[in-house]
Amino acid sequence: MSLPEVLLKDVSKRFAGAEHEVLRGISLSVERGEFVSIIGPSGCGKSTLLKMVAGLSPCSSGEIAVNGMTPKQARELVSFVFQDATLLPWRTVERNVALALELEGKPRAETAATVAGLLELVGLAKVHKSYPRQLSGGMKMRVSIARALATRPRLLLMDEPFAALDEMTRDRMNEELLRLRAEQNWTVVFVTHSVAEAVFLSSRVIVLAPHPGRIAEEIVVDLPYPRTQATRESDAYDDLVNHTSRLLREAHRL
Repeated sequence: MSLPEVLLKDVSKRFAGAEHEVLRGISLSVERGEFVSIIGPSGCGKSTLLKMVAGLSPCSSGEIAVNGMTPKQARELVSFVFQDATLLPWRTVERNVALALELEGKPRAETAATVAGLLELVGLAKVHKSYPRQLSGGMKMRVSIARALATRPRLLLMDEPFAALDEMTRDRMNEELLRLRAEQNWTVVFVTHSVAEAVFLSSRVIVLAPHPGRIAEEIVVDLPYPRTQATRESDAYDDLVNHTSRLLREAHRL
């Protein structure tokens, strides 16, 4: 029997000097290959939860395991995509994508081949010599995703990566993300404020209630993959979005 990709057991978080907990009693299992989205009102601890799974912030109590290891032990298996693309403005597209490989000391030829393949994968091969200032918001986010994939992660953690994009670009990026996932077979934990985005992308949606953040609801999204514009136009998708929105409103009132 394989280990869960992510396992949280009764996890709580309180920042030093803070009067109240940010998160309380979070227990969650994410299996290999799942796409799990976390939604909830602002301040309920969504991003904090993601950072704890990444090993960027310790939990105050409880246990977190990534493929049976502590988050710090599992860092080589994990990549994190932030809301801001955080590209280095003085490096070209290809050199931004190469950054993690250079830091790992990979041979130059291996790095060049990996970067070229990733830029082809995300549709940016033709702009490999461009600088971030020359790219659209959607293109910058593709570079950020390519950079995250350079280390061949098993687990991709994404913190509202498409929040700053217009709706049409966001929809396109959602479809692109699912295409890449189908090819690369990573597990994804995805934080978003958008119910529609969460339902479109996910196999499960976790709803957090605030003050302190805790799991209020879990929704299984049984829409078939691949998901396309036809998915968004289906009655089943509308029903799930409406159902999830209602549960989110109820969680906000808890």
